[in-house]
Amino acid sequence: MAEASNTSAVETIKVETTVVNCNGGGGGALGHPQVYLHIKPEVGKIDCPYCGRQYVLDPHAKAHAH
Repeated sequence: MAEASNTSAVETIKVETTVVNCNGGGGGALGHPQVYLHIKPEVGKIDCPYCGRQYVLDPHAKAHAH
């Protein structure tokens, strides 16, 4: 019997700010708690700890102003 494999692709989202929020995209019972993720410009990307979505910072983006 062949082993089943999980081939679901992780969603990658290109963003223009260093602070992004993620709720899993489903909203309500289909998503997860909303979290704010801070992308370090020197790293350029961050993965959501809940759903695995990857947020990639556009190289021409500016840092989030407070």
